[in-house]
Amino acid sequence: MLQGALAGLAAGGLYAVLGVCLTLMSRLVRVVNFAQVATGMFGAFCAVWLVTVANWPVWAGSLVGILIGGVLAAIIGFIAATWLAEADTTTRSAMTVGPLLLLISLSFILFGNKPLPFSPIIQGPAFTAGSVVISWVTVATVALAVLVSVLVSLLLGRTRVGTQLRALSERPTTAELLGIRSRPLSIAVWFVTGLVSALVVVIVAPSQSNDAVSLSMLIVPAAAAALLGGFRRLDLTVVGGLVLGMLDGVFAMINQISIIRNFLPFLFIVVLLLWRQRKEVWDAAR
Repeated sequence: MLQGALAGLAAGGLYAVLGVCLTLMSRLVRVVNFAQVATGMFGAFCAVWLVTVANWPVWAGSLVGILIGGVLAAIIGFIAATWLAEADTTTRSAMTVGPLLLLISLSFILFGNKPLPFSPIIQGPAFTAGSVVISWVTVATVALAVLVSVLVSLLLGRTRVGTQLRALSERPTTAELLGIRSRPLSIAVWFVTGLVSALVVVIVAPSQSNDAVSLSMLIVPAAAAALLGGFRRLDLTVVGGLVLGMLDGVFAMINQISIIRNFLPFLFIVVLLLWRQRKEVWDAAR
């Protein structure tokens, strides 16, 4: 059991990082970004093309691919900030389904529908815990999730930009009347979260199912992790991602129930939604 849990930390770190990005989007720009991972996936595919076809160095191709992921996210953010600035969260979130499907389709057209030969930028074992080898990919994803959460908490709590972002998220109309430039700040949030998503996809894709659909659908476990924190709390989001990954690793080691791991994020979401609605259900029952 412990071996499976430790083995699942790599996936857990991945879910945690992507969940943190979703939480930031929901908290700061009022969007549940369903294209969050798709922008990173497309940027990572561009990196593979630059390395394998254009013969760029791995580090250069990866860097450009990460930047492409950030720019794609910023373009979607520009659309949201320009034409959907006054729309509610549901409408703004539904809009991101279009870019999700578009990026998956474009990836099929440009790169084919088979997994691509990613060159790992981080590889090898970091240390051994018991009989389980913890890879540098695991260390990198978990560390990145914690680092992003801490840095964002410091930014929001101790800087002028953080104060402006909190004002925009909580009182957008009042903030604009006070002279806070909402559009550049919103687009910056999209861009940064796009960079982080592309970075983590580039890191983990060599060891994951790296076709376009599989990578884009990582949005589901990421959303499950973010849901634990109510799309507001970064610390609980990180915990949710790590727990989900560890459970995935445990179920993978038990043949009788290994099939459950395919549905684990959905079960996680259902349980959390039921738990959050328990008070209303109990009150209605009384």
